[in-house]
Amino acid sequence: MLYFCCHSHFSRDYQDRFLIFMNATRKLVLQTLLERQRCTINELAEAVGITPISVRHHIGKLEAEGLVASVEERHGVGRPRRLYYLTEAGLEQFPSQYVRLTTQLLKQLKAALPQPMVSRIFADMARSMAREFAKRFPKESLTEEERLEIVTKILNEEGFAVSWERDGDQFVIRESVCPYRNLSKKHPEVCMLDKTLLAALLEVPDERIVHKRCIRDGDRECTFIIPATESVK
Repeated sequence: MLYFCCHSHFSRDYQDRFLIFMNATRKLVLQTLLERQRCTINELAEAVGITPISVRHHIGKLEAEGLVASVEERHGVGRPRRLYYLTEAGLEQFPSQYVRLTTQLLKQLKAALPQPMVSRIFADMARSMAREFAKRFPKESLTEEERLEIVTKILNEEGFAVSWERDGDQFVIRESVCPYRNLSKKHPEVCMLDKTLLAALLEVPDERIVHKRCIRDGDRECTFIIPATESVK
């Protein structure tokens, strides 16, 4: 009886410690994805200090909880690699004081300035971001698809979750994670940042890009349509 009681107490204590360890490890995985935006299994394993097999186990749990999602990325020659990132629910696991501060700043800005000037400020911000990102472009001329590939890579490195595909005579750009989701609910003007940023990076007029779907409106992803000017080779 004494053995059973002690063993039972030991088992409960072990289970409690095990759960604490598991929760702490998953928090580290989430924190790593927050800091690095996108990671492979091996990158997460190295950052957290556990084996890739263990990372896969934790990622599976986090995906089931809707906190983490993944996307395939073409990476040179060979098989594409799978990158994991935080979903909107995953991002909401972390403090959001910055969102409140930004919301207040936007509120004051809109109260002090006329709407056309506010829109101009957002457009200027997007073009300024594009100029910084454009420094990563190669100097040689690029086809539309080559430019799209580079733009997608840059935006993904900056924490967006962007993919693209060609659909006949147009390109479809999908953004599955919106960095401005919480802000855009009260300040829809924020959404113009993405469209203007894409237009500047792809060197096309804003009016050529159609913002067809939006996460702010309840869609699963933001979708942008751009007519292709080059025929399929």
